[in-house]
Amino acid sequence: MAEKAILGYLATSEEIPDSGQFASLHGFQHNDVVNVIKSLHGFRYIDAQDIKRESWVLTDEGKKYAADGSPEVQLFLAVPQEGSISKDELQKKLEPSVFKIGCSQAGKNKWVDMGKQVSRKVQHVEDKVKDLLIRIQKGEALGKDDINSLKARKLIVAQTWKGYSVKKGPNYAPTRKKVATDLTRENLQRGDWKELEFKEYNFNAKGPPAEAGHLHPLLKASIGHYIYQLRLAYGKYVKQQLKNIFLQLGFEEMPTNNFVESSFWNFDALFQPQQHPARDSHDTFFLEVPSTTRELPEDYVKLVKRVHESGGYGSRGYMYDWKREEANKNLLRTHTTAVSTRMLYALAKQPFTPKRYFSIDRVFRNESVDRTHLAEFHQIEGLVCDKGLTLGDLIGVLNDFFSRLGMSKLRFKPAYNPYTEPSMEIFSYHEGLKKWVEIGNSGMFRPEMLLPMGFPEDVRVIAWGLSLERPTMILYGVDNIRDLFGHKVDLSLMKRNPICRLGID
Repeated sequence: MAEKAILGYLATSEEIPDSGQFASLHGFQHNDVVNVIKSLHGFRYIDAQDIKRESWVLTDEGKKYAADGSPEVQLFLAVPQEGSISKDELQKKLEPSVFKIGCSQAGKNKWVDMGKQVSRKVQHVEDKVKDLLIRIQKGEALGKDDINSLKARKLIVAQTWKGYSVKKGPNYAPTRKKVATDLTRENLQRGDWKELEFKEYNFNAKGPPAEAGHLHPLLKASIGHYIYQLRLAYGKYVKQQLKNIFLQLGFEEMPTNNFVESSFWNFDALFQPQQHPARDSHDTFFLEVPSTTRELPEDYVKLVKRVHESGGYGSRGYMYDWKREEANKNLLRTHTTAVSTRMLYALAKQPFTPKRYFSIDRVFRNESVDRTHLAEFHQIEGLVCDKGLTLGDLIGVLNDFFSRLGMSKLRFKPAYNPYTEPSMEIFSYHEGLKKWVEIGNSGMFRPEMLLPMGFPEDVRVIAWGLSLERPTMILYGVDNIRDLFGHKVDLSLMKRNPICRLGID
């Protein structure tokens, strides 16, 4: 046994100078000796010092040449002593790699005359390469020039050998004394605990990993309401990634701290009629307390009321009796476009300046939950306000934006929205579902929405919105949103999934 041999050797000798030589001398595997040395050193039976030796070993190609001869010599021997041989015939006698290298090296050494016909220039050669390789196999030292030559041909590689020199330690004994690791009931009953020697505690040793909470994949890809948690857990990782996508495109973040919004900012200011189905209680969560808003900008309310009832700005409006009571109702915002409306209204009150805004936060809709829909989700929204914008600008921005999310397969489909014209649905190909999945909506805000705010007639606003959950499904390979969010979520999902890098390198 290696441990007995090491401790026994040190009983009569001061030092084991080389663990490798010791292992060879006593017939042990060096790895077994190293493991024993580490164990004895940990209990201070011995003191061990590292030994490192650099050596050269043959590569697979080098081993082949050491056995069969170098390519140049193999090629030389394949050439007849008298006369010549065609290059094609010579090539058939050798392996392709041997022929290629042999031609180069034999020609360089001026051993053969290379042409259509190959003939010898000398009659005898020495295989210096093979001799050098065999010497390395035997552990002999070579000169610097020879080493560099073999290394350049990738026939040898450097190898570092690691071992130990060993001396007696402060706790040395010819045999290792067994130490107790636990005080048992039997020790106390027998009374032998007084004679026991206990293993010392290693207070620097790491204990088993503690079970801890894990962020949900949505939180790893979101910055809105949960950014405080993200900052605690992951620092600037996800927040900066999401923000950088917009910041690289020149966007400013909008404040989205109000989940409760009035129907006026959520619907009416967007030129969405009060009889629209989205404003019914089966699609929207209305508040009971407080049920209505306290104040709205009255001058702007009058302009919105007029454009709804009788039109203007080239529109006929919806031609119905617009009710202030409906506009005053409070609700859980159904989209962050309510925030966009407030920002655009404030922007229109100032001398015109082009702007780019974005937001990422939670929205709420009274929808039935299925594999692709939730009643509560996160919305990513972006808008660009400038003069002379077109639908082509919108498509270009969308392709740029989604490519930064890692979604390069996009399709656009004409759609209808009350407050945008033209409007487009955005689809991305889902590798898990093997089909195109709707991930967002987009369009150009209508004049009936922008002009009552006070914008010049040539100002255009392009905008888009998407849920955070659906891109997360695509990026994490989840095909059912209920596996991502809700009471049926597999908790191990949170441990398994890393931070979602959103396609950013």
